[in-house]
Amino acid sequence: MPNKYIRKILQARVYDVAIETPLQLAARLTQRLENQVLLKREDLQPTFSFKLRGAYNKISSLSTEERAGGIICASAGNHAQGVALSAQKLGIRATIVMPKTTPEIKVASVRCYGGHVVLHGDTYDEACAHAYQLAEQQQLTLIHPFDDPEVIAGQGTIAMEILRQCESPIDAIFIPVGGGGLAAGIGSYIKYLYPETQVIGVEPEDAPSMYRALAENRRVVLDQVGIFADGVAVKQVGKENFRLAREVIDEIILVSTDEICAAIKDIFDDTRAITEPAGALAVAGIKQYVAREKCRGENLVAINSGANLNFDRLRHVSERAELGEKRETLLTVTIPEQPGSFKQFCETIGPRGITEFNYRYADKSEAHIFAGVRLQGEQGEKEQLLHDLVKQGYPVVDLSDNEMAKLHIRHMVGGRASADNELLYRFEFPEHPGALLRFLTKIGARWNISMFHYRNHGAAYGRVLVGAQVAEDEWSQFQTFLNELGYRYWSETDNPAYQLFLK
Repeated sequence: MPNKYIRKILQARVYDVAIETPLQLAARLTQRLENQVLLKREDLQPTFSFKLRGAYNKISSLSTEERAGGIICASAGNHAQGVALSAQKLGIRATIVMPKTTPEIKVASVRCYGGHVVLHGDTYDEACAHAYQLAEQQQLTLIHPFDDPEVIAGQGTIAMEILRQCESPIDAIFIPVGGGGLAAGIGSYIKYLYPETQVIGVEPEDAPSMYRALAENRRVVLDQVGIFADGVAVKQVGKENFRLAREVIDEIILVSTDEICAAIKDIFDDTRAITEPAGALAVAGIKQYVAREKCRGENLVAINSGANLNFDRLRHVSERAELGEKRETLLTVTIPEQPGSFKQFCETIGPRGITEFNYRYADKSEAHIFAGVRLQGEQGEKEQLLHDLVKQGYPVVDLSDNEMAKLHIRHMVGGRASADNELLYRFEFPEHPGALLRFLTKIGARWNISMFHYRNHGAAYGRVLVGAQVAEDEWSQFQTFLNELGYRYWSETDNPAYQLFLK
């Protein structure tokens, strides 16, 4: 274990701007999981994120010449605010490069702290490349968001506080992982003093940069990362972070979007505070860990890393939380098109609450129902429901894990048409003024658009479901066109939800 980080953490200058955040008992989660769950409330920092610690520790360590020359960073939110506030406190000129897709609330916060904002590119990677270019051109000092010893040490002060605040030995501590700075800092301090404590990183299933790196024993570059938990949407972990992670992280747990949403709700129920998706990763990890290990009576700590959430995104969080908690299931059921069918279906569902009920006439003999059914969260409850429906002769498809159904189909049931040669694709594209028009212009230039459904939850990316009429002899050309578009996409032509409700 590199002792230099213990010294760096103990000497870190963070409290000129950061506060010592409380370690709070999550009473409801504790009772439900039968383990003591403690929340380290980094969402209560002045910038609503732990990032302030590392940013200030790094900037305060700069030489007089470096401070006079000015600093620069690239960030879509939390690091940007930490750098801007730190620079304001120290009287340093700060340039913050942010993607054009950055929500206005985050841009406004950086400007409020006195940072000079440069909007460039649609992604963090594009903004980062531009920041490096400006740093070289203008002789600015770059403040990296995670791959820097001083930043790592600043984040490590969280562990120092936790050990001071926690009266009982900690069995496991759960840490959100993006670039790895938070886990490297906390893990280094914890493992030095209490090597028996499990240090567990938590990542989204669609952004497993550290998980892959540790599995392959090298820093991998992910082809793409999911954007729901944007605070940890990193394609490659830092070099120094990875070196430390191999020594101090015991395992990485991967969680789904629905599990993250459920964790946001859990934290709200205990604290009445709303964390951002990345900020709820640790709680989602604890729940998965307890279910897997079937442990009882352990002392578990979760880092609530941030609360910079756009208000508009709450719609998506609320919609998906019950699915993540396994308290709702989405089903499509085919019933006979005859009097009494609805009544018989509802009798089979029994006393369970119906959260959603969409119906579409199929033909004279049958109808398709898209239904959300509330569950009590008991073991095997959904399986029993599916068994009961099949036993009554109903063809049933479970759509609870069908991303297209959850994002689009549930809002589209009721529209049905026969379109020849129709191919269905789901897209994500950068969300900023004019982006939707540009997307439509690109995709509709050659092939007829037969279906279009757009959803945005206040995130940096919009979700689009598109049907296009493409003759069979043009499939290869269409595939080439999709690859050249530059947007993430998924083929959904064979998705059962599409086949049942829209085709």
